[in-house]
Amino acid sequence: MGRSSVRGEGTRPRGRHDGPAGSGGSAGSGGSGAPTGRSGHGRRGRSAGPEQGRPDRRAPKGGRRRVLRWVASVLALLILGTGGAGYVYYKHLNGNIRKEDLTLGDKQMADHKANSAGQTPLNILLIGSDARDSKANQKLGGAKETFGGTPLADVQMLLHLSADRSNISVLSMPRDTMLKMPKCTDPDSGKVYAASTVDVQTNESLGRGGPGCTVAAWYELTGITIDHFMMIDFAGVVSMADAVGGVPVCVDANILSRSGGKGSGLKLEKGTTSVKGEQALQWLRTRYGFEDNTDLGRTKAQHQYLNSMVRELRKGTKLTDPGKLMNLAEAATSALTVDKGLDTVKKLYDLAEELKKAPTGRITMTTMPNVYGTGTHAGRVYPKDEEAEQVFRMIREDIPLDGKASKRKTPVTEDAAAPDGEIAVSVRNASATDALGPAQGRATTVKDLLSDAGFTKSSVDSSNVEPAATTGVLYPSADMEGDARAVAKALGIPVSQVKKSTDVSGIVLAVGADWRKDEAYPAKAAEEKTPDSANPLNGADEKACMHVNPNYTW
Repeated sequence: MGRSSVRGEGTRPRGRHDGPAGSGGSAGSGGSGAPTGRSGHGRRGRSAGPEQGRPDRRAPKGGRRRVLRWVASVLALLILGTGGAGYVYYKHLNGNIRKEDLTLGDKQMADHKANSAGQTPLNILLIGSDARDSKANQKLGGAKETFGGTPLADVQMLLHLSADRSNISVLSMPRDTMLKMPKCTDPDSGKVYAASTVDVQTNESLGRGGPGCTVAAWYELTGITIDHFMMIDFAGVVSMADAVGGVPVCVDANILSRSGGKGSGLKLEKGTTSVKGEQALQWLRTRYGFEDNTDLGRTKAQHQYLNSMVRELRKGTKLTDPGKLMNLAEAATSALTVDKGLDTVKKLYDLAEELKKAPTGRITMTTMPNVYGTGTHAGRVYPKDEEAEQVFRMIREDIPLDGKASKRKTPVTEDAAAPDGEIAVSVRNASATDALGPAQGRATTVKDLLSDAGFTKSSVDSSNVEPAATTGVLYPSADMEGDARAVAKALGIPVSQVKKSTDVSGIVLAVGADWRKDEAYPAKAAEEKTPDSANPLNGADEKACMHVNPNYTW
């Protein structure tokens, strides 16, 4: 299932070196006036990387500048709503922004369900590319052998703004997450990348046609509808960090992230330090020195930085110098690649206005619950089945990850169900597991249960026994959702397990590994709690402090 990602130093598989000290970086709509539609197709824009004070200077066409670790900076600025500074150069800044297709996959994402107040949530995928296709990117770090290589989506964070705008949830997917990659088509060359038949590292999605394939991969894994994406370049990140006047971060011991050629070069004393400029970049890209020296620790450090920056910006004491604001607007717009639904400064500003409606205390940062792989996939991670799906489901259903009561309204189901006896249901035996084959007769038994409940047009599909960990009811289009929900209700299957799928042509009941016995469906009580394995961090938590690996102290 879905995840986030962070990358930077060292020699982990498919990763890249930190480079010299001081190098680093990161990546990174529904209310009135805010962009809401999902964009269509268009060409990928040129690479732009204007120098400060040099508005029209751009890097060679086709380059996607490396996104290091400043997703936190850009996202925090959006949450604050400082995008208004861009109106100084409105038309010019619009020209800086690069646009690409929202999704390059074949599957059409499901529409959001409006609540009874007519509100819908907003999901934005933040992507950080490690492209090293310019001298500026190369100067900031990375092994020389990676210069000019295929970019990787090494930072992936999904930002969910609730329908009622009361809260924000951010879900990071580790860059080393293994998943099945969907079919993607490059809009420029027309090259078709076939769906993978084996697990592929999630950060490779960017090289399969562009950020639209990363969006498609997230949807394939999580079922979360994505409205927009923002791919962030690192150009101007130092000036951005300087413009906000520093961000307080905390370590529980002295840290020096350098050992045996690995590390970002970050050097801090125990306690809280305000970091800016290149030191902020070092913090955001540090892996060696935080916790267990993995991307998971780096993700937590990015979450801490982002929350701290939001708190600093919302104090209202930052970004008051017009010159700094103009430089910041120049650097930020030149660093952005977005879908066509966010292709102007005005749309970005409207988005910022929506985001800042959620108070800091209702911002929750999380990491996809995961487990480490074994054998050839040692060092990579996989979604932790039930717990990862729990987080995905909560986001899909607009349930706050901070555990607080939401003002959200129950989604309205537009489609009414047909009479039970007129609903055709195909029942599949999907109860096999890695250790056990399909439970004998499960499809027939459940088909008989449906017939007894009045669904007399039920039948068994013995040709498809693809395993499913969880029982689910699938439907192909919105006009059949009511029918699918009726089937689920009759068997006590939670509505969260009723899903739209383009892989079916009618109502399909897949009897999963959680229902191998001849008994009523063992539905668990609906939970609205974020698993501890997601490492939730509240935006108002000022006591968060990164644990320093004892091998990287001084």
